[in-house]
Amino acid sequence: MNETNAGGVRRRSVEVVVPVHNEAHVLTDSVGTLHAHLEESFPFPFRITIADNASTDGTWRVAASLTESLPHVHAVRLAAKGRGRALKDVWSESTADVVAYMDVDLSTGLEGFLPLVAPLLSGHSDLAIGSRLHRQSAVVRGPKREFVSRSYNLLLKLGLAARFSDAQCGFKAVRADVFRALAPHIEDTAWFFDTELLVLAQRNRLRIHEVPVDWVDDPDSRVDIVRTALDDLRGVRRMLRATVTGRTRVTDVSRRTSTPQVPAARESLEVPPTGAHASSRSEHLEYAS
Repeated sequence: MNETNAGGVRRRSVEVVVPVHNEAHVLTDSVGTLHAHLEESFPFPFRITIADNASTDGTWRVAASLTESLPHVHAVRLAAKGRGRALKDVWSESTADVVAYMDVDLSTGLEGFLPLVAPLLSGHSDLAIGSRLHRQSAVVRGPKREFVSRSYNLLLKLGLAARFSDAQCGFKAVRADVFRALAPHIEDTAWFFDTELLVLAQRNRLRIHEVPVDWVDDPDSRVDIVRTALDDLRGVRRMLRATVTGRTRVTDVSRRTSTPQVPAARESLEVPPTGAHASSRSEHLEYAS
């Protein structure tokens, strides 16, 4: 992607991924809401990619329909389940400068998206996370999920010396070049993917930016808390061993620039015609703002 502003400077872009599994019933409303928000208020070139990981309902049919009706929406279909697998696949092939993701339920307020990605676009930070545990966050959720979240993050601080506050919030972004360097070292393909990415970033002295978020618990969430917690414990043990043996060190990771670029002001770009956007993966990605 080589879009430039009036001064001839290439504009930086964002690809936001929405990983889904059997979410046909909410996909149209959620992606429509996200698309409208970004079109109206996001000042950078963007694209939305629906990553359908092995859905067995009508999710792919809905995703394909959305690529026809919304100009900045694309879709990818994966044969195997796993949120981490979906993110790794799409992010690794992205031609955007910054890659991000959010959960399809849009539990996190979209007003936090620009503050999330802006430090990455400017070159100030390498990875950014939304934190529900930030003192300025406004969170609505039940006591059970609150307890599990805080306990898990305490475990990360005690076991892995984590300096980030909320590993599980489904609202993250990373510089694409940084992710490509870290990706071969990420083993998990499910929910521990986020934690593994953050631990690797911290171990390699990358700058992690946190933003407070407004977050409302989704009562329809089908995450198996017990199973996920057990998988996370196994992941923490594996990362602890990797840290002790030095396997978390990534020698070719690209750190933030010493002279960050100032993001260009918003400009109108030529929007590609709608049509056959849904595919296994496009060779050339078109973005629009």
